[in-house]
Order: sequence, then structure tokens, then C-alpha cells
Amino acid sequence: MLCAGFCGCAPPGQSQMDDEKEPHFIEGKRAVNSMDYTGAIEEFEKAVEANPRNASAHFELGWLYEEKEPDPAAAIYHYQQFLKLRPNADTAEAVKQRIMNCKEDLAKAVLPLPSAPGVQHDMEQLIQENKQLKEEVAKWQAWYNFQQTNRAPAQTSQGSTQPTQTAQVAQTVQSAQTQQVSHPQQANHPVAAVPNPQPRAPSRTGGRTYIVQPRETLASISRKFNVKLEALTAANPGIDPRRLRAGQAVNIP
Repeated sequence: MLCAGFCGCAPPGQSQMDDEKEPHFIEGKRAVNSMDYTGAIEEFEKAVEANPRNASAHFELGWLYEEKEPDPAAAIYHYQQFLKLRPNADTAEAVKQRIMNCKEDLAKAVLPLPSAPGVQHDMEQLIQENKQLKEEVAKWQAWYNFQQTNRAPAQTSQGSTQPTQTAQVAQTVQSAQTQQVSHPQQANHPVAAVPNPQPRAPSRTGGRTYIVQPRETLASISRKFNVKLEALTAANPGIDPRRLRAGQAVNIP
């Protein structure tokens, strides 16, 4: 019997009564009845400090940390201390189940993982959204290519009007010079008079402005507008062909 008492294996009823007579334990129960759970935890902690083998105080602390002041780790500790002190208690199985519940809560708090069906559903939803995004990107790419394709012929046709007009002016000047040489007597006639027999050089800014698109170069722009690269470079003396960037304005001669 002395050995059993030394090892803490006294009869459960007597041990529980002794635990509950401890002054801090009594104050802790009074605080619980007053719904002062923080104060109850403080009193039961003092009871455990006064007697680390107070199984009843450990149980009360486990219950408070599980349900009133959530702290799963602390609840597990005090429940385990209760089972060590009273392994054969009538509530041992219920306490073990409470420990499992606290471990699940602790695992959820540390690493919240969804259930397997939830993971499968989320994966399917992500796959569907990814597919929709790819379709939208393909539609926008097709629209962009269509706009670029339609814009190039229009700009090319506009660019070809100026060389045609220049050729017409040169032809008119040449015709006037021919008439002046063939009929010297009509040199002072208003129609045949040409103040400057030399054709005027086209102005560098006499064309139009084009905004550089991504990945374009002066060579690609010259091909797009059917203009010689040398003429395009001469019309834009302030632009370094090696540093051409999208958004720059280029004069098209």
C-alpha cells in the first residue's frame, strides 16, 4: 500500500477528493461558474504549481484550453498529464478522444489541407480556367493580327500616292521644258513659263508620321511602305536605327 501511495496509485475517489480540496482548485471552479475562464485558468495553473500531481486541475485546464480559451497544444499537454496520473479513470477513453480532436485542430491550424475531393475539384476548376484564358489569348492574338494585316495595305496605298504625284509633277515640268525648247518664241507665255527648271527635292517632313510597333525596324518599315531604306533613313536624321523602339514617330517620305 505504501508503494502504491508513493507511485500515485491511490484509490481514484480519494485522489480526486484531495485534488478538489486544494484552495486554488476551489477558486478555479468558482471562476468557471462565474464564466471567468481566464481567471479559472490562472487558478488551476496555480493548483498545478502547488501540486504537479493534481490530476483534476490538469483535466480542468485541458477542458478550458480546448473549448474556452483555444490552445490545442496546451490542452493536449494537460490531458496527457491527467492520463498519466489516472490511467484507469472512468473518463480515460473520453479524454483520449479529446486529445485526438485537439491534434486535428492543431494540424488544421499549422497546415490547413483540404480534403481529397476538395483538391480534385480545385484542380479541375483551375484546368478549366486555364483553358478559358488560353482561348481568350488566342482570340485577342487573332484580332491583333487581323488589325495589323488590314492596316498595312491601307498605309501602303497612302504611301504610294506621294511618289505618283511626284512623278506627275516631274512629267509636267519635263513637258514644259520640251515645249520651251521646241517653241522659243513662246518662252514668255504664262502657260509654258517654268520659273525653276530643276525639280524640287521632297521635304523630309512632307510625308506622314508612322508610330513604330513592337519588333519593327527601319528596314521592315521601309518594306511596309514601299520606300527605300536610304530615303527613310535620310527623312529621319534624329533616329538611330540601332536604337529604334516601339512608340517612336517615324517620318515616311
